Amino acid sequence: MKIKCPKCSKGAVLESDFSVVRCEHCNLDMSYGEYIKFVAHNVEKYSDILGDYTGSTEGESAGTLDDWDKQSS
Repeated sequence: MKIKCPKCSKGAVLESDFSVVRCEHCNLDMSYGEYIKFVAHNVEKYSDILGDYTGSTEGESAGTLDDWDKQSS
């Protein structure tokens, strides 16, 4: 599927199984999880996107970007 590259804003490709995002214009090549983190950190309007990846948010906050960085390290 065609998506907007988060680095160069040209056309990138998200594989149909959502495993990899690639852009031939700027050589972006990252997993979908890395793409989500990149977008959350670099595009302000999507800074809360990581909340969509928590198991259950009932009674809990999704945490900050720093919290998510610590969990993935």
